[in-house]
Amino acid sequence: MKKLLVILIVCLVQNTKAQESDVKKTIQIFFEGMHQGDTLKIKSVCKGLVLQSISENTKGNTLTTENTEDFLKSIAALPVNIKIEERLLDYKIQIDGSLAHVWTPYEFYVNGKLSHSGVNSFQLFKDNGIWKIIYIADTRRK
Repeated sequence: MKKLLVILIVCLVQNTKAQESDVKKTIQIFFEGMHQGDTLKIKSVCKGLVLQSISENTKGNTLTTENTEDFLKSIAALPVNIKIEERLLDYKIQIDGSLAHVWTPYEFYVNGKLSHSGVNSFQLFKDNGIWKIIYIADTRRK
């Protein structure tokens, strides 16, 4: 009986790690697309995406909602001489069935210079066995 329990626990842990790996890969594909200006790659890992940002400064906090198509157009329109890079510093992943939440502190660079930092909060939905990003909220601090 103990062996069966150990085997069951090992299987559950491996399944959880595989799920976390798939969720993390989805987010990595999103940022690969963003860094490369590849909106098709970004779209491939999103479904009904909602984007919100909280800008924090001395005058107070501001919540903005960005239209997904406008976001994609801005990525596609980046001039070739401007390189953006969002460096994710950590991943905290929580999964319950077909819902995943990921918390990722980040630093955002433009042409190698730190522009701002903050945290991303991703919500993902498991759609027919494939994780899709449905919501991103982030904070932005200079």
